[in-house]
Amino acid sequence: MSNATFLRQVPLFDCLGDPEVEALAELTFSRTFDKGQLIILAEESGDTLFIIRAGQVKVSLIHEDGKEFILSLLGEGEVFGELSLLDDRPRSANVTAMVKTELMMLKRSDFLRLVERVPQIAVSLLEELASRLRRTDDQVEGLALLDVHHRVAKTLLRMAEDGGQKSPEGILIRRRPTHQQLANMAGTTRETVTRALKQLQDEGYIRISGRQILILGDASAGDLPADET
Repeated sequence: MSNATFLRQVPLFDCLGDPEVEALAELTFSRTFDKGQLIILAEESGDTLFIIRAGQVKVSLIHEDGKEFILSLLGEGEVFGELSLLDDRPRSANVTAMVKTELMMLKRSDFLRLVERVPQIAVSLLEELASRLRRTDDQVEGLALLDVHHRVAKTLLRMAEDGGQKSPEGILIRRRPTHQQLANMAGTTRETVTRALKQLQDEGYIRISGRQILILGDASAGDLPADET
């Protein structure tokens, strides 16, 4: 698949016509990162938007005590580093490749020239930022108000909403994070996540098969225990 064909599938660029997509493809450059390789370091300067061509990354913060809190997991067709297109402030989080990951990259100067041609893309970027802010607010609210069991369930719902695949039985999360990664997303321990997942499975909310989680039936519509507060 050509870069231009791929970019047409990225929601951020829905507003672009074929000539603009072709021009955008010419402006991007690619780089591949190995599993575990740091892509962005929090507090460093940056002027680049990243588009995930293939693979998966985690966006995280490291507390002073060394504990990691995972803000999100992003996959093919999703973008990160978008704040650097709007200001010159340091990066707000770490981004690490979860698997071997191919990224397309776009410099701020090139993006701004594109905005001059298609102002609507700036609106699309603001909509993406607003969506991520709402998800972050929801995550913070969950950490503050929900017990651990409900936080794990809420994390699964958020993953299903962001990147789940619909199936006749519910919504499938194809690449389940490890228990430790789920713990870092829900603000708890690996052992607690293991117990919570077992309980959710025993109660018929989810089905786990290898690295996949199927959120079953009504639960896929948001009826996991996380919504019982």
